[in-house]
Amino acid sequence: MSERVGARELLRRVLDEGAWTSWDEPVPESGDPGLAAARERSGCDEAVVTGEGRLRGRRVAFVVSEFRFLAGSIGRATADRIVAAVERATAAGLPLLAAPSSGGTRMQEGTSAFVQMARITGAVMAHRAAGLPYLVYLRHPTTGGVFASWGSLGHVTAAEPGALIGFLGPRVYEGLHGEPFPPGVQVAENLAAKGLLDAVVPIDDLASIASNALAVLCERPPDARPDAAEPIVRDDDAWDSIERSRRPDRPGVADLLRHGASGVTPLSGTGQGEADPGLLLALARFGAAPCVLVGQDRRSQRTGHPLGPAGLRVARRGMALAAELGVPLVTVVDTPGASCPPRPGRAAWPGRSPAASPT
Repeated sequence: MSERVGARELLRRVLDEGAWTSWDEPVPESGDPGLAAARERSGCDEAVVTGEGRLRGRRVAFVVSEFRFLAGSIGRATADRIVAAVERATAAGLPLLAAPSSGGTRMQEGTSAFVQMARITGAVMAHRAAGLPYLVYLRHPTTGGVFASWGSLGHVTAAEPGALIGFLGPRVYEGLHGEPFPPGVQVAENLAAKGLLDAVVPIDDLASIASNALAVLCERPPDARPDAAEPIVRDDDAWDSIERSRRPDRPGVADLLRHGASGVTPLSGTGQGEADPGLLLALARFGAAPCVLVGQDRRSQRTGHPLGPAGLRVARRGMALAAELGVPLVTVVDTPGASCPPRPGRAAWPGRSPAASPT
């Protein structure tokens, strides 16, 4: 099971010197005894804490859930606070860190609470449209509309070890279907393996991981020198270049990242449930230049993981990420060929038997 900590403890362990400035406006008194009890029990006046601080010297904004306040549920006042913080971060040009931990919407407020998810999603998408990074850290548990909306929109998404994550909580699923969820399905480690999360990260490693990611996503490449000379390729070098590119022991994309890059943050899968071991997606720096790297892992493809449609969708995620945040894109094309197996029960080529197909 993951380590459950409150919002203020998380901020103390992640931000520089544990210091931060609150953006929260006081919540009007409602006279609801349930809210009064939640405030006394949690020490917070609502289910989220928002504000700004420093992460490895970089100014960042944050929205962090407090699960002890009515299971981190989102009501109208909660949504007002989240939207105000996201819009303030956008106006200030700040990267935004979100750390949800919630059972979903505040059902006792009815439909008016449920529709707040659309408001929060709209604010987050406007933040992203402004070219600003949005990093998400899913904590135990993150379910319901929170996971389906602002919990699933990160440019980079990590989770606590062992965290329960999913739209339907296990009790709701069992109530609907009369049987429990298969064990391990909604656990962070399984979702990372399936390409829904980029990483499973303990809280005390979060600052380092987020800082490395922001060092790429917030930076712009240095200006090219206008007097830089174009490389000269001599005719007698051409065939030698071809032969070196075909050597079976030539370096691959993993070697490039290991020896030529710094601040590498691997990303996993499409973020929508697909992953492909034959394609590597990462944030990295080459010298002073940040980039999103999309590279074919030739060795993985030769050992049982040929590049398929999922790999192309992972590549598309990387291209979209680079375009949205204005970060350079580096591609490494290094492959023995695409995977073109015949469909089950079908010939490899129309009108021919598999035996007659070309090899």
